[in-house]
Amino acid sequence: MNGLNTTKVAITKYKKRVEGKVDNAKHYSLEDASALLKQLIHTKFDPSVDVHIRLGVDPTKADQSIRGTVSLPHGTGKTKKVLVLCNPDQDEAAKAAGADYVGLTEYSDKITAGWLDVDVIIATPDVMPKIAKLGRILGPRNLMPNPKSGTVTPNIGETVKEVKKGKIAFKVDKQGIIHASVGKGSFSAQQISDNARELVQTVARMRPSSAKGHYFKSVTLASTMSPGIKIDTRAFGI
Repeated sequence: MNGLNTTKVAITKYKKRVEGKVDNAKHYSLEDASALLKQLIHTKFDPSVDVHIRLGVDPTKADQSIRGTVSLPHGTGKTKKVLVLCNPDQDEAAKAAGADYVGLTEYSDKITAGWLDVDVIIATPDVMPKIAKLGRILGPRNLMPNPKSGTVTPNIGETVKEVKKGKIAFKVDKQGIIHASVGKGSFSAQQISDNARELVQTVARMRPSSAKGHYFKSVTLASTMSPGIKIDTRAFGI
């Protein structure tokens, strides 16, 4: 049996195992959804746990293009590779805080040549004009430093530490949906619930005054390969 067929068989077995465990007509409390999600995880690898939030906004309008950051109480379960683009006087602070890569011209040139072995890029305000040309490469990959996501900052050391501890950036896509990873399948149900709650509450506080109707159209919790579990948002007052 080749690799492709083996994968198909594994997926089929997984679907049969979880079939019927999720009531698609029901909206679960975040605590119940997190506990149920743990029952659905039967993969040999440690899957990501994601929250998908469909918002009643128009992303084409500047004031409704929701984006921001949130510090997850239990981190993401993933060690992020952080690049700091700064002038030499900030190098030591960045390295001391745990940045994996620090520099400016060297890494700007590497990125231009195709290097992107990094999860988060942080930059100081004074170097932004020098790296503006990287926007065409980093922008589509959501890696371009941006003040709204907290990745353009003079407080390099503090920001690097926050990212390493579990601070994530999020933004609404063209379809009005925020997709964010809030942990791993190995997390406890409580850790998953705590992290997801922090994200949802943060997004709730960002509701633009110009948004009409229901701000939260749906919130879904899922892990890699698992079916989505609908969340009852009434407990959040939204």
